This record gives sequence, structure tokens and C-alpha cells, in this order.
Amino acid sequence: MLAVLVVGHPPDAEPEPPSAIEILHARNSDEAVEKLGRNRRIDAVLILEAGEAVATVAAIREDVVAPPPIFLPGGATPLPGTRILPAPAEDEEALYRSLAEALGSI
Repeated sequence: MLAVLVVGHPPDAEPEPPSAIEILHARNSDEAVEKLGRNRRIDAVLILEAGEAVATVAAIREDVVAPPPIFLPGGATPLPGTRILPAPAEDEEALYRSLAEALGSI
């Protein structure tokens, strides 16, 4: 099972991720760094909030020695050290499917 840290506000009715993925949540970059520091089994980070992406990526790169891969939803502005998924943030079900596919190829 893969553990994914989703950074940003979770939707009210979050779809069920693929069975191979466990979703953990962080509201902001500070909480993301804290969870990454405490939980070494996180396999990837998915940043949903476009406005927070730059700060979150910078905080993770600064404070986490060997961070897991960082993903952004489709349509996001590419940032160094991140990967863009084909699915947009608004389509959570497709986003989780594309994330599972991307993690399977790592």
C-alpha cells in the first residue's frame, strides 16, 4: 500500500482512492513538513492548493532531507522538483487514479 500526503483543503465528499493508496491530509505547508518529518512511510506528496504550491514545495525541500516525489494536479504551474499529473484538482477520482499510475511507474 502506498501512502500519499495530500496538502490542501480536503473536499467535503472525498472520493475513495484506489485500494493501493492510503490518503493522509495536511492543511498547509507547516503541517505537511511536520507529517513528513514524523512519518517516514509517506511515498508521495500531492499539493492541491495552487496558491500554496510554491511555499509548500520550498518548505518541503528546505526541511525534509530526502522528500518523496511531489505531484501537482493538471493545469498547475510547473515547479522545479515536481511532477504534473494529467487530471485536474477538481476531478479527485481521476486525480487519484493518475497518481496511482504515476506511483506505479516510479
